[in-house]
Amino acid sequence: MDYGHQLEYGVFITPTNQPPQQPVRLAQAAELAGFDLATFQDHPYQPAFHDTWTLMSWIAASTDRIRIAPNVLNVPLRQPAVVARSAASLDLLSGGRVELGLGAGGFWDAIAAMGGTRLTPGEGVDALAEAIAIIRGIWETSERGGVRVDGEHHRVAGAKRGPRPAHPIPLHIGAYKPRMLRLTGRLGDGWLPSLGYLQPGDLDRGNRTIDEAAARAGRDPREIRRLLNISGQIGERSTGRLQGPPDQWVEELVELALGDGIGTFILAADDPGLMERFMAEVAPAVREQVAAERADRRTDTAPAVPAAALAKRAAGIDYAAVPASLQATAVEPGSWSYPDAQHTYLRGGRPGIVLRPTSAAQVADALRYARGQGVGEGRVPLSIRSAGHGISGRSTNDGGIVIDLGAFDRIDVVDAERRLVRVGAGATWGEVATALDPHGWAISSGDYGGVGVGGLATAGGVGFLGREHGLTIDHVESIDVVLASGELVRASRDEHPELFWGMRGAGGNLGVAVAFEMIAQPVGEIGFAQLAFDASDTADLLERWGAATEASDRAVTPFLLIGRDRPGQSRIAQAMIAVDASEPETIVDHLQPFATVGPLVQQQVVRTRYAGVIDNAAGGPHQGQGEPTTRSALLRSITPAVATALARFLDAGAHFFFQIRAMGGAIGDVDPDATAFAHRDAGFSVIAFGMDRTRLDAAWDTLVAPHASGLYLSFETDRRPGRLEEAFPPATLARLRALKAEVDPENLFRDNFNVVPAALVAERSPRRTA
Repeated sequence: MDYGHQLEYGVFITPTNQPPQQPVRLAQAAELAGFDLATFQDHPYQPAFHDTWTLMSWIAASTDRIRIAPNVLNVPLRQPAVVARSAASLDLLSGGRVELGLGAGGFWDAIAAMGGTRLTPGEGVDALAEAIAIIRGIWETSERGGVRVDGEHHRVAGAKRGPRPAHPIPLHIGAYKPRMLRLTGRLGDGWLPSLGYLQPGDLDRGNRTIDEAAARAGRDPREIRRLLNISGQIGERSTGRLQGPPDQWVEELVELALGDGIGTFILAADDPGLMERFMAEVAPAVREQVAAERADRRTDTAPAVPAAALAKRAAGIDYAAVPASLQATAVEPGSWSYPDAQHTYLRGGRPGIVLRPTSAAQVADALRYARGQGVGEGRVPLSIRSAGHGISGRSTNDGGIVIDLGAFDRIDVVDAERRLVRVGAGATWGEVATALDPHGWAISSGDYGGVGVGGLATAGGVGFLGREHGLTIDHVESIDVVLASGELVRASRDEHPELFWGMRGAGGNLGVAVAFEMIAQPVGEIGFAQLAFDASDTADLLERWGAATEASDRAVTPFLLIGRDRPGQSRIAQAMIAVDASEPETIVDHLQPFATVGPLVQQQVVRTRYAGVIDNAAGGPHQGQGEPTTRSALLRSITPAVATALARFLDAGAHFFFQIRAMGGAIGDVDPDATAFAHRDAGFSVIAFGMDRTRLDAAWDTLVAPHASGLYLSFETDRRPGRLEEAFPPATLARLRALKAEVDPENLFRDNFNVVPAALVAERSPRRTA
């Protein structure tokens, strides 16, 4: 029986503490020899041995590549919730190099002497099943609420989940008797017996028992790796099983691999010479012969997809058709990486598959695949993600395809004299700011370092240096774009100029930007102020704020934030003001007019680098939930009437976050026809977040929208008709539709604020009859 598992080799090292460093040196020798795995007995009652967990931690820090596992962990003396956290921590610290061998216990007198509870064999199996439930529950951080297991032997009552390991830590079960074998089939990731404890036929019987239990549990038996502890000596002549020359070892191990399904051989050896000889003379030959035999037999060596993952696959997606170039990195529902890939910063998603290309050719493969998933309007959703921070949350979906550009994160200086830099679409603006800072350069880019380059640099980019240096798109010199057809083109003023125009403001409708060339600006130390005002007289403060902004030097770019009102407390407005100047006196002079717009209750002013302001992203995967609810508007000015309307909107209580971003200055210097972002006359961008769609829309439509001169789509989530026409003036929208018909006639890029191709608009329009 052959399960098609890739062959791996481990070593079984005695954890002796005399001399203390011996098992450490042996593990290092095993890594040098090429072993995949180093394992250690766990006998906490044995004073001649190191504590196994302490030893594994030390070895993990003393090695670079080799994986580490107990062989097997003494669960009766290891509290399962603590094991889970310990294993996850060591896995994170070691870069995903931990595996767990688990045992039900066997030396009960010694276990009882250490304070453990003596169990019968049947109770030991039940206790191990409970322990596994707790361990996996602690690691399952995507589940809500605490872990609850009310077992007979192990209990947790709402234990907090986490940390999540760096990779799916496999649980290998040391099993011999039928109940433990059946548990392995139901719950284990691997079966880990020792050859010396087995009688002829035991491997076959054990495999059949495990496979039957797996099938009853709805699992593919190939999900369970078969590991085997082996021992022996390499000598000149044969004296018994695994006692003889390398050729004998090869023959016997090949038979165990192909006949009994063993995928991992773990050599019990405290002799560096034996380790080195095994990996040099035995292991390569076994791999070669097994590979050749599998090729002749056409053995399926593809990893088994767990049944639980198969059940979570989305309807309408042909998983078998995923391009070969993308299979190794694709993330499906039910996989370990899925919780890290499914959501965005603000929106919860359940995509059917996340494709993670690493080249423009693979992006083209992903688009060809997406075109084949459904027909016309029945195609599954398609989302393009650069970093997933976008407010609209359109870079995830439910049941569709996400193309994640995170691998396109290079940042290179192309021409230092021109300050020309090449930036991958999957980089974040915090990374860009940090990379450019040593040169004394910056690119204006929003207000949060976790935002992806691709989304912002194709939409607009209203940032902290905007009034001094313009929108982010105003820095762009060229864009590498993969079109819906799969063709890679370079868009610039000289090449595909119409596409270059459209990609700067409406790029999400036109293609997949994979890289940008941009001109950075010289930016040294800047002033950054955080002020707080009593905003009880909101309309007056907003009017004064607007006037101070419009009268200020363009070196000043202020943002104003007002949160939800708190009962019994005055309304507070918080300002963040960037000043592109380094002299303290100049910074203070620029800030002085803003300090008098309302009663000042708190202030802080620092000199810092732009990177110190923008590189503010929190680490870890996105965990957005539900649908973000926002509205956006562009305002030419904050007149008394506008200030009153905004104050009335805030009084309505439909928001929990309200922000005014300053525009004008260099943003308005650009001709409205130069980019698809055409609202160059706007002085302010206004956004509000709400919890209730109906309440937010009602207040916004009545009080704010009548004063708007347009909207910024990156901040908008209202999907009702009319938003597209507000975002793009009529001539701009017509031009975009004509361009869309040229580069995306089938409307592949439609899961956004969709600029429908001109031909499709005509088809959908009501026809007049005479």
